[in-house]
Amino acid sequence: MATDIERKYVTILKILSESTEPLGARIISRMLEDQGIHLTERAVRFDLQLMDERGLTENTGRSGRAGRVITDKGKEELTNAMVSDKVGMIASRIDELSYKTTFDLETKSGNIILNTSLIRESEFQKAVDIIKEVCEARFCISDLVLIAKADQKLGNLIVPHGMVALGTVCTVTINGILLRHRITLKSRFGGILQIDDSKPRRFTEIIKYSASSLDPAEIFIKGKMTSVYNAAKTGSGKVLASFREIPDVCLLEAQGILNRLFQIGFSSTMIIGKPGQSTLQIPVSNGYTGLVVLAGLNPLAAVEENGIDTQNMSLSTPMDFNRLMPISQY
Repeated sequence: MATDIERKYVTILKILSESTEPLGARIISRMLEDQGIHLTERAVRFDLQLMDERGLTENTGRSGRAGRVITDKGKEELTNAMVSDKVGMIASRIDELSYKTTFDLETKSGNIILNTSLIRESEFQKAVDIIKEVCEARFCISDLVLIAKADQKLGNLIVPHGMVALGTVCTVTINGILLRHRITLKSRFGGILQIDDSKPRRFTEIIKYSASSLDPAEIFIKGKMTSVYNAAKTGSGKVLASFREIPDVCLLEAQGILNRLFQIGFSSTMIIGKPGQSTLQIPVSNGYTGLVVLAGLNPLAAVEENGIDTQNMSLSTPMDFNRLMPISQY
């Protein structure tokens, strides 16, 4: 059951994991119905007994009437089950947040998209100093950040005790701004970009968004595969970047918008290729031009490289642009 668990069991586990109290078979049956799974109360009760036997759920009442809760084993099973359902999740999340971006270039107001990172309070100032160096070297999308302390909220996240949350601008913001001008980007992959003498050379590793359930930037950071801090200090290293494609038909308009973003402090665009030609040795689709963009989590990669643990949640939340402040002010 650990690897071939049926979809109905996964759905039941998900329902229990999202509940703050035990649930009975009748309520679970109704919630399954809402998700297109038709099981009678009796059938659900039978399934719950099987799940109890396997240690995935637990009956909280001696009489069997109080309801079920998910166990630690059940939570682990839920995390691992149906991995194929998660493939492409990042690509879908990019599209979703692109539509939720409302930033207006004329008024410099509206929602942009943030990454959220948690850092221990005792190490936060050291992390800020590192982030400042990376931003000064322009290995970030923007030096604007949002900070929330313990018990405060950043998006939907309530910051745990002993931690500080840092919101950094996510590159999906660029997708969203272009989309508001009726320009749709194709987001192809995230990768590791080799920098030599402050110039981008080639991608050394890539993960396609359409084939991943996790943001490639998060994977590369925790895999200790970057050297962003060295790139910021010396001009040579490996940084996080993504590869997008712009339709040739709107290339000139897109270039104009990207230039305006640069003028107001967005510094992530590294290379706009030429129509129909490979960009940094990456072939492009017919009718498109390559666009290489630095990842918003580059400053946090540098923090990790300096021995400070971070918990990063990319593509995290929409946020009012005017709530952000330059990192230099912290």
